[in-house]
Amino acid sequence: MTVHFVGAGPGAADLLTLRAADLLAEADVVLYPGTYLDEGFLVHCSPDAEMVDTQDLDLDQIMAHLLDADRDGLEAVRLVSGDPSVYSALSEQTRRLDEAGVRWDVTPGVPAYAAAAARVGRELTVPLVAQSVVLTRAQARSTAKPGTEALRHYAATRATLVVHLAITRIREVMAELAADYGPDCPVIVVHRASQPGEIVLLGTVADIADQVEDEGLRQAAVILVGRALDPRGGGESFLYDPDRDRSVKR
Repeated sequence: MTVHFVGAGPGAADLLTLRAADLLAEADVVLYPGTYLDEGFLVHCSPDAEMVDTQDLDLDQIMAHLLDADRDGLEAVRLVSGDPSVYSALSEQTRRLDEAGVRWDVTPGVPAYAAAAARVGRELTVPLVAQSVVLTRAQARSTAKPGTEALRHYAATRATLVVHLAITRIREVMAELAADYGPDCPVIVVHRASQPGEIVLLGTVADIADQVEDEGLRQAAVILVGRALDPRGGGESFLYDPDRDRSVKR
């Protein structure tokens, strides 16, 4: 049978794609990250499906469930928070499935940073301000990062930064970014974007750590940093310029 890696989106049940909802309805076994998802998404699953919360499982235990499902001829869905292309452990899981000769496919989902930006109504690529978005994370109790990916290197670009897995190190992160972005640079923190208990903090490099610590946030938050987050700034896109020659196809 097939193991389907499915992006669950940021957590809200109604931010699943139609394809994802169909796969959940048809699945015999569903593995899901209970730490990050609103339990409302379970309404998309068959009442007969075996439900496995992976929040306390290691990779070997997760793979055992997937390999057992394949051995028994069952369709399995491995839900991952956000989109499988970012911080989902997709590569190591699919590598093991390939070694075992198990078929698999991937269905994308709404990434958490997109849900966070939508929540506050911000575009991350504003003309004349920022035309690049960097997705990265902090380094603490997690997989080591290459030295070339230090935050200070990305800060030098002054692109819009999306920092994952960094909420417990918010003060150190802001200190590392301050020289390039400036203390008044806008910062937005969204905790559990789209879910019950969502918290949105609007601040600056200078004061956002105080807000995060006052709220006691410890997980499930995305940090957005950059001048593009200020709705008062920016230019207008050349794509929609009335003076652009539209006979020239891009």
